[in-house]
Amino acid sequence: MGNRLERLLDSVQAATTLEDFQTATEKTRALYRVRHVVYHWVNSEGERFGAGTYPDAWVDRYLAQDYLRMDPVIFGCFQRFTPANWKDLDWSSKPARVMLHDALDHGLGNQGYSVPVRGPNGQFALFTLNHEAEDDVWAGFIARNGRDLMILAHEFNRKALEFELGEAAQTVPSLSPRELAAMRALAMGKSRAQAAADLSISEHTLRVYIESARHKLGALNTTHAVARALSSGLIIV
Repeated sequence: MGNRLERLLDSVQAATTLEDFQTATEKTRALYRVRHVVYHWVNSEGERFGAGTYPDAWVDRYLAQDYLRMDPVIFGCFQRFTPANWKDLDWSSKPARVMLHDALDHGLGNQGYSVPVRGPNGQFALFTLNHEAEDDVWAGFIARNGRDLMILAHEFNRKALEFELGEAAQTVPSLSPRELAAMRALAMGKSRAQAAADLSISEHTLRVYIESARHKLGALNTTHAVARALSSGLIIV
């Protein structure tokens, strides 16, 4: 595990694109043999960004139901500085239980472990592993891997901050070739599956590019981002 972890850390540190960043979450999932790995970041201006392996249907459902406003993982981790086993968080409210059952129906496992990370100027991030396991098995997994996961969480966050600083240095929105291609495909009316196939990337990676473009364009949602990209002349259909 030690050598494989070192190689994973090297791949995070070497990431120069959002596709590299997304690939690092997939490599983490493979290394630890869990169902999902997600890095979720709220930057210093309150804008959100995420990369990971949650199903697109669950991400869409989470946003549509506005689960962010009552997610026990978000609220529980925001109030602490140490990692959280999801079993130790407060799931007692009816909305929280509804969200949990909804998550299970959309392919998430019953166990989770989230590492909160705080950066400069109010930046907050969560590095999360999700899996299906009995409580005692999951507790053993955390005991064996908790220290390494803390290191990984901070490496992911350090790389995310590098991306943010790089974007802050730009005076006008400038989308990468992949971001432009993703926006152009959506503007042409293609589904996310079709767009991902055209770009020879996974739908998870496509989502990373779409969210990054939305963030750079200051758009409220994907439709707004496409409209801004068109109106500014960044893409032509």
